[in-house]
Amino acid sequence: MTESIREEHPEAGIVGGAREERLQQGSIAENVQVVEFLLGKEHFAIDLFDVREVVEYTTITKLPNTPSYIRGIIDLRGEITTIIDLKEQMNIRADIEVKDDDSRIIVLDDRITRSKIGIMVDDVSSVSTFSLAQVDKTAIAETSADAHIIGIIKKKTKIKEKDITELIIWIDIRHLLGTINHTA
Repeated sequence: MTESIREEHPEAGIVGGAREERLQQGSIAENVQVVEFLLGKEHFAIDLFDVREVVEYTTITKLPNTPSYIRGIIDLRGEITTIIDLKEQMNIRADIEVKDDDSRIIVLDDRITRSKIGIMVDDVSSVSTFSLAQVDKTAIAETSADAHIIGIIKKKTKIKEKDITELIIWIDIRHLLGTINHTA
């Protein structure tokens, strides 16, 4: 099963500078669209404009002499795509292990990665739109260890008639990939 992000969200074709330019011109309301996913028990998000598609797990061919966070490569419709285990890269240890077969692969837009790259996550929960007012950028200490975190999205939800605020860690996948020295 392949879920095309661009079909459901036509603005997803706008990446990088084009999106930022439209934001500056005010043609996009002060909203952010993200793909929400799980790594362990924690909720994360990346910019929708950095995503090409979401695919189900497929057999990954391991590559020799690569860092542990590089799971290997897959053949995605005739294109060799490097798969990065985001949980391993970000040192996230889960209380419950998710079987690879239950994982998802978020294929990144190759215009930002300059190569075919997918990130392996435990599950993809949704594509969501948030107001920039829901993003807390002050909660993140500006250190090199967390420079890939853009901010914390405060998502209001209702569980059993009780309002709760779910915290989603919004990461800058471009910055995170820039720190990865991958050989594939």
